[in-house]
Amino acid sequence: MPYVFEVANSEESSMKQSVMAAVRTGPGKTELTEYPMPEVPAGGALLKVEVAGICGTDVKLYANPTIDGPVIMGHENIGIVTNASPEFIERKGLVDGDRIFVEHYVGCYNCQWCHIGEYRHCENTDWRTNPDARRYGYTSAENHHHLWGGFSQYMYLPWNSVVHKVPDGVSAELAGLVTPLSNGIQWALLDAGVGYNSTVLIQGPGQQGLSQAVACKQAGASLVIVTGTTRDKARLDLALTLGADHVIDVQAEDALDRIMQITGGKGVDVVLDCTSRAGTAPILLGIEALKRREGTLLVQGELAAFPDFPLKKITEKAITIRSARGHSYMACELALAQLASGRFPLEKLTTHRFGLKDVDRAIKAVGGGEPDVIHVSLMPWLEEAE
Repeated sequence: MPYVFEVANSEESSMKQSVMAAVRTGPGKTELTEYPMPEVPAGGALLKVEVAGICGTDVKLYANPTIDGPVIMGHENIGIVTNASPEFIERKGLVDGDRIFVEHYVGCYNCQWCHIGEYRHCENTDWRTNPDARRYGYTSAENHHHLWGGFSQYMYLPWNSVVHKVPDGVSAELAGLVTPLSNGIQWALLDAGVGYNSTVLIQGPGQQGLSQAVACKQAGASLVIVTGTTRDKARLDLALTLGADHVIDVQAEDALDRIMQITGGKGVDVVLDCTSRAGTAPILLGIEALKRREGTLLVQGELAAFPDFPLKKITEKAITIRSARGHSYMACELALAQLASGRFPLEKLTTHRFGLKDVDRAIKAVGGGEPDVIHVSLMPWLEEAE
């Protein structure tokens, strides 16, 4: 039976009869759409969305959708628990009014991957192979409960949603950085093995690259080098503020020569590729910049093909190639702890705010439509607050 929706005050009651959402209706097209407030079944709850972050994946999927039909995008979601059913409260240990971070994965909790805690690999949440997958920001709004993305005033939370309580003192906008920061922790520390005294090259000073710089310094890396282009000057300056030891403008100097100069000809232990649509050049540079034996190269898989891939050099240098693939529960918890620590000025990563009616502009800003954009906060209630 649905859990009956109850509200504490009449002011909110008038707003909770319907939900406004920004819906992707086609390639590069968004329409504001009003949905009825869904009934919440046993085990479920709603999230009053405060912040939905926007990343490069949103830019790609906005221009080239992978599924037909209307989609409420937004997979980096922070908000307030509301209308929590008794079963949700018991299962999650949360109550109405708690601020939480919601992972975008919605696993089945029956498969092998879910049983070992790797729900990010569950077929139930893999939109690439399962057209009926449930994943926030990727699922058709024609599915039951409609509200499957953060570009909306409210979002539906089923029993199998993965949620994390935001520590006291961490604002909604700061918590909006959990996804890129958890990715940085997952890829750099847990996947690539960066640790005490590691030397690291990070290619690309976007939100992922900057998050990885923070993660590497937190883990005790002795040397962090961040590369970018001339256009990235503000981001490269921020990389230094966040703990990078050196930054390199690859358009202004020979990056490999500079890396070898910095490392005394030894190269680095780990290369983290955070470039997007930059072709093969960053991968080739990373292979050359790695130390003579047993370095690690982490890649994000932007390239559909790689002619003349230097496999011989990979094997000669005994390079390990790892794939960047989402984040784990532990990475999210570590990211929240990092935000709560205040050790790094991570608030500087959030550079732009947009309201629900400006979703199109917000996504295009991340794609390069506006200068000096790092992390964008989509705030569904911004217009109402103003």
